[in-house]
Formats: sequence, structure tokens, C-alpha cells
Amino acid sequence: MDRRASLIIIHASTFFAPILVPLIFMLASTEKEVKDFSIQALLFHIMISFCIFISFLLSFVLIGIPLLIFFGIVGIWCPIKGIVYAAQDRPYRYPIVGNWVS
Repeated sequence: MDRRASLIIIHASTFFAPILVPLIFMLASTEKEVKDFSIQALLFHIMISFCIFISFLLSFVLIGIPLLIFFGIVGIWCPIKGIVYAAQDRPYRYPIVGNWVS
């Protein structure tokens, strides 16, 4: 599978298997760029899931509702933006976790 298709599948995995697909690409790919990006996507999915869970717990205090909405939008927007960038063969790094993986 070529690099562009791999990156598009990793980005799109947010909507069907956010942990499993990046993990499979991380273990099976031989390209360094695809491995680095799959680690980045995996960290992003775990971090957004954690933030949404904490926001859900805080929703009983009312501050969590705006955070829940914000993290939900970020969790959908960033992968869609990544799919568009990958289709155009432009580099894309997820916010915050993109700097953790070199």
C-alpha cells in the first residue's frame, strides 16, 4: 500500500477503529513516516478519548458541557483536516501530540 493511502486510512480510522488501525499500521509498516504518523494518531485518539471522558465527568458541575462540546469538535475536525491534507499529499501533524513524535 502506498504512503498516501496509508495516511488517509489512519486519519479515517477515527470514525471506525481509532485505536486498532493506527496500532496495526505501526506494527506492520516498514516506512518510518507511516510509523511515526500512526504513533501520532494513536496518541491523539487516546488523548481525545481521555479528555472527553473527563469532560463527561465534569458535566455534572456544568463546566464539562462546553469542554465536552469543544473536545468533540476537535476529535472530529482534526482527522477530517488530516484526511484532506493526506489526499493533497501535504504534511499534517495533530495538535499537541504532533510535537511529541519526531
